Amino acid sequence: MAISRRALGIGLLATSAAATGGYVYLNQHPEIAGPLGKAKQLFGFAGGEKEGFINNSRVRGLLERRFGLVLDARRAGSVEMVRERALLDQKPQFLWPSSSVLVEVARQSGVKISRDQVIFNSPIVLYSWDRIADGLVKAGFAEPAGGPRYTVDLLKLLKAIIAGDGWAQIGVADLFGRARIVSTDPNRSNSGFMFAGLAASLLSGDVIGLDTLPRIDGDVGTVFKRMGFKPPSSGKLFDDYIAGGAGAQPLIVGYENQLVEWVLQDPDRWKRVEANAPAKPVIMYPRPTVFSAHPLISVERGADELIDALTSEAVLELAWEDHGFRGPLGTIGKAKNPLLEARLIDRIDAVLPMPDAPVMMALLDHLAA
Repeated sequence: MAISRRALGIGLLATSAAATGGYVYLNQHPEIAGPLGKAKQLFGFAGGEKEGFINNSRVRGLLERRFGLVLDARRAGSVEMVRERALLDQKPQFLWPSSSVLVEVARQSGVKISRDQVIFNSPIVLYSWDRIADGLVKAGFAEPAGGPRYTVDLLKLLKAIIAGDGWAQIGVADLFGRARIVSTDPNRSNSGFMFAGLAASLLSGDVIGLDTLPRIDGDVGTVFKRMGFKPPSSGKLFDDYIAGGAGAQPLIVGYENQLVEWVLQDPDRWKRVEANAPAKPVIMYPRPTVFSAHPLISVERGADELIDALTSEAVLELAWEDHGFRGPLGTIGKAKNPLLEARLIDRIDAVLPMPDAPVMMALLDHLAA
């Protein structure tokens, strides 16, 4: 049967409209576009503590297969990624720092934010070693919390460091020199940034403000001067802690999930450490602590869908199950891994708010000087 030109034209128009409609629909529904269309590549910067999560093959496969997204996420310190022009001028489509305060810092740096949302949380903790933690318990600075975990009176410990007490004076007789806690560089990395805010608020007796900052910034400066070299990223500091052992890295600042992630990467290695190592890694929860929220900042509207993908239940469960990251409300996931349950505290109630962005910028300027 012959087909008229008019019928053919209508058919081609209908096909074109259907194709256009289908393209628009797939763009608006990445969970369908993933299997059927070409994956969208997104470039941005993320804190080093999330490197394991981002490179997790299960996470990457889920993002590409279900949401049609492939991430080119390069490691950068949380503070520097929202302040340094050398990074911002690379036109990242997203930024993934480790503190909600840094969203406001990004705005002050001229970053045009399409959308931002906390993906998951990890409280700031201290990492130490069992024999050092036991010494702190005997000296009245810490308490056992069941299993290989402790709580620590951070204010009391900070005052001892400021006073110049040696390790022996705080219950650890076999270490040389003055007591210290080592964090990352607060002008580059978020864990050091948050520890600075926590220390300032504890020493002032309340959440620090611009009016009270001059009274304690010298003491905070002393705490950071005692540290010596401060690594540029949380991942680097944790690697140094594991490699250096109790003598080189007695007390460091980190995220709760870091030891859990290290244990889960190689459970057999952890069993060997528990059986044979002269000192075993432990988590010490400061009372109070601060929660490190991990907000995804979408710089371009095209990266907005990454927020929806990362906050999906399937991705959040992988973040907990493989890496020990708590969900957006600080909640633990469904996975019941004994390696997780033995090390993490289910509820963390002693939490101090972070100072606001102008106060933290003033404090960073003082510490840099």
